This record gives sequence, C-alpha cells and structure tokens, in this order.
Amino acid sequence: MSETPQSPWTIVALLRWATDYFSDKGVSEPRASAEVLLAHALGLSRLDLYLRHDQPLAPEELARFKALVLRRRQSEPVAYITGHREFWSLDFLVNPAVLIPRPETEILIQAVLDVLKTEDRRPKTEDRGLDVGTGSGAVVIALARELPGMQWVAVDVSQAALALARENAWRHGMARQIHFLQADLFGGLKPAPRFQVVVANLPYVPRREWEQLPPEIRAFEPRQALLGGEDGLDFIRLLARQAHRYLCPGGWLALEVGAGQAPAVMELLADAGAYHPPAALPDYQGILRVVRAQRLD
Repeated sequence: MSETPQSPWTIVALLRWATDYFSDKGVSEPRASAEVLLAHALGLSRLDLYLRHDQPLAPEELARFKALVLRRRQSEPVAYITGHREFWSLDFLVNPAVLIPRPETEILIQAVLDVLKTEDRRPKTEDRGLDVGTGSGAVVIALARELPGMQWVAVDVSQAALALARENAWRHGMARQIHFLQADLFGGLKPAPRFQVVVANLPYVPRREWEQLPPEIRAFEPRQALLGGEDGLDFIRLLARQAHRYLCPGGWLALEVGAGQAPAVMELLADAGAYHPPAALPDYQGILRVVRAQRLD
C-alpha cells in the first residue's frame, strides 16, 4: 500500500487492494478477510462497506487497517484479530484461549434440539444439561437460548476459557441458566443420573493430522483444545466410558467427532453397554460429524 497515494484511498479501492494482497500472499479467504478487517477498522458492518464504497479513509483509519492486514498476513485468524465470531446467529467473544467456533459445530446444537425440542418432550425447569469442554461457551449458550426451561453446567479445564465463556453468557443473558465449573471432563462432578443431555466438543485431532494443519490453526489456536492423542480419541474414549453414569435413563449423549471417527466412536458407545444403538449425523459437507446416543431406561 502506497504511503502517499495520488488520490484518496476509498473503501472499494482498499477492498480490492487487500483482497489482491492476501491472494498473492496465500492467505485463506482473501475477500472475506479484507471485508471483515476493514469493517472492524472502521466500526462498520460488511454491508456498510458497499453502501459507502466511495467513502475516503482518514490517515488514522488507513493506519489502523494496515496494522490489521499485517497481522492477517502472518496467518493470525480473523476472529482473533477482531475478537469476535458469529455462531448460531449469535456474536461471541473469542481469544487465543479458546477454539474459534466453526459452522460444523452447529450440527451438534441441532442434534440436541432434534431430540429435546419436540412436541412430546419439552424441557422442564428441573431438567439439566452438561457441556463438557465448553471453551468459549458457544455451544452451551446457544442451547440455553433454544431450551429456556433447562439449567446447564458447563465444564472446562482452562480457567481462561471459563472466564471468556462467563462473559459470553452475560452478554447473551444466559448467565442465570449456566453454572460454570473448572474441571477435567467429569472430575468436578459426583457420578449420579442427573442430566437429561450431555454434549461435548472435545479435542479430536490425531497427532499425524496436527502436523499438517494450516499455520493459522496450528500456530494460534490452543493446542490442548485440538490435539486428541495418537488417534484423536483419547478424550472421547474417556468420556464414552463415563458419560452414562451422569445421564438420566432415557437421556442423550451428543459428541462432535473428526472426519472418519464416527464408526470408532459408535463402537465405543456400544461397548459401554448403556445406550440404544447410536447414530451418526453428517455436517454440511457430508462428513459424519456428530454421534448421538440415548441412555437405556
């Protein structure tokens, strides 16, 4: 970007320049990155960028945008740069202490709603749900909004993640429905059939795949929230052996899993001997992304 352009930099000119620059540098989603960062720098929506396409930028606005572009050039995720990520049509605060919520995790939300939000099974005020590995709180907050009759416990081993999840819960008016607990899996809970649903998005990336992840994931997102051991199933295996002890009879377990892991996870649940036959649900790309099973009565 020229420091002294012959004519003022307009919004549309900057979008073109930043998109081309990101493309040349191999940055993923160059156009979307340019739009989100410029909107953030100017305090506008992405739609506003096009409504004000010929608006010139002041020198301080240019400097602010340039600093964001340089961060993105170093593969830093857009969500960490802006501090925000949309998930389930809600705006969540994010930082490097938590994974960035992804569209495929919305399948986990839908998998729970499909069995709890039905005509013959409406949640009651005494019903409880458990979110294991809550991270930013995106999953439990979305579920709490969709199922207002339920109370939730959200567990994470990271104190920094829980602090952010609490802040997100307050921002979305869900703090009174969710109790946050620092623990490793079920470590802070006494085994008892008290939950109507247990939901979890645990680390599931196998070690061999970890080494091949793009730099914007491997270098910036928390390793402990991604790496699931040699086969990716270390944490899911532990949860599958224990979850039925915390589920009420007829309660549901829903797990997000990695590509190709659904058959192995279904076998783990079958081996537990506490569930009806599990089912695997595909994400938007047809990958079996969620395994769901009902506790035997």
